[in-house]
Amino acid sequence: MKVNTPIWHPCTQMKDHETYPIIKIERGEGIYLFDDAGRKYIDAVSSWWVNLFGHNNPRLKKAISDQMDKIEHVIFAGITHTPAQTLADELVKLTPEKLTKVFFADIGSAAVESAMKLSYGYRYNTGNTKKNRYMYLDAGYHGETLGALSVCGEELYTELFGNIMIENVRVQGPDCYRCPFAKERSSCDAECFCHMEKAMAENHDRITAVILEPLLQCAGGFKMYPPRYLQKLVQAAEHYDIHTIFDEIACGFGRTGTMFALEQAGVCPDFLCLSKGITSGYLPLSVVMTHDGIYDAFYDDYTTLKAFLHSHSYTGNPLACAAGVETMKIFREDKVVETNAKKFHAMHEYLDKKFLGKPHVGEVRHLGCVSAVELVKDTDTKEKFEWKDRTGFRIFRKAIEKGAYLRNLGDVIYFMTPYVITEDEMIKLADIAYESVYEVL
Repeated sequence: MKVNTPIWHPCTQMKDHETYPIIKIERGEGIYLFDDAGRKYIDAVSSWWVNLFGHNNPRLKKAISDQMDKIEHVIFAGITHTPAQTLADELVKLTPEKLTKVFFADIGSAAVESAMKLSYGYRYNTGNTKKNRYMYLDAGYHGETLGALSVCGEELYTELFGNIMIENVRVQGPDCYRCPFAKERSSCDAECFCHMEKAMAENHDRITAVILEPLLQCAGGFKMYPPRYLQKLVQAAEHYDIHTIFDEIACGFGRTGTMFALEQAGVCPDFLCLSKGITSGYLPLSVVMTHDGIYDAFYDDYTTLKAFLHSHSYTGNPLACAAGVETMKIFREDKVVETNAKKFHAMHEYLDKKFLGKPHVGEVRHLGCVSAVELVKDTDTKEKFEWKDRTGFRIFRKAIEKGAYLRNLGDVIYFMTPYVITEDEMIKLADIAYESVYEVL
């Protein structure tokens, strides 16, 4: 029977719900989601990679409630407030010294769009309008508004809308599992950067910025690549006068094992986009961080018309900023990054024990608090399953039956849990994943 609901769910073929009823979640507690029948599910994907410190967290709830007693929202043009000021100060302290300015938005793709516009706006204001295109990587993903889609390397999201997007320069990116140079992720010199080097050399006259997700391409199949790639990128971009936009919307705030992935390469971009975990997933918020060189290109008398006229109704929302401030306090007071390093190492070991060397397991990879199991038809040739068979999707549905919301990306099963998960819960989740994989296969 045709699904008849007024809600059109995102990233979903609604016809699937003729077979699989939509799950109605009534509440959450810690790492668990509870449906309207009382069944509970491990939130193995942190509710789309946003939740850091668990559902129904008393500290975050109190921070939002306390702010609600003061003011819920106010226009952010020419007005400021304490939560935004405090959060901006915290972010400046946490990031490289060069990043001195914080531009607020509301969601991840809005931050990406802002960074793209800031980069070109800088060119316009400094008299170089020929630099009006962007470079991006295969398997890269930066959101689904049109500007962000124009730098997306996944055809699944872009093919339908190609005719209404600006044409940018796509570059073959790292693929360590299927490395064409037969190198190892842990010891290579990022030989695959040759593709980016060539693209920069050929296109630098028209490229204003290059955008990528540092170390971890989430929506592109949880590909993980070495810090050396970032070092080469920043060096080459400086040489060719190309801005660097680091999208740490998903991989920031401890996900890769350091507060920000860029720390592992010891580099600083021109623009840093942050969202998702910035409020521990409690309210929508995003920021773009940049440096004085960009800021100064927009700073002038009004009559020069150089101001950055870009805004969103909920820019700098006080409730979201209050959640962000409390999130930063939790990181600092609970030494979250250090604690996670020990905790998630145990999960790495257990997942390796369960999956390595097993049938159809192509690779098990880990980076900080993120793990992924890539399943393939043939482990010798690395041949993928036929995509129409929806192997990963069937595993995802099987895991739901067993009490885990373990959403797949193609035939990659990934683990990006809230940080409050215990080691016993990690083992339970890994066991559910293993059982689900081999009941389907």
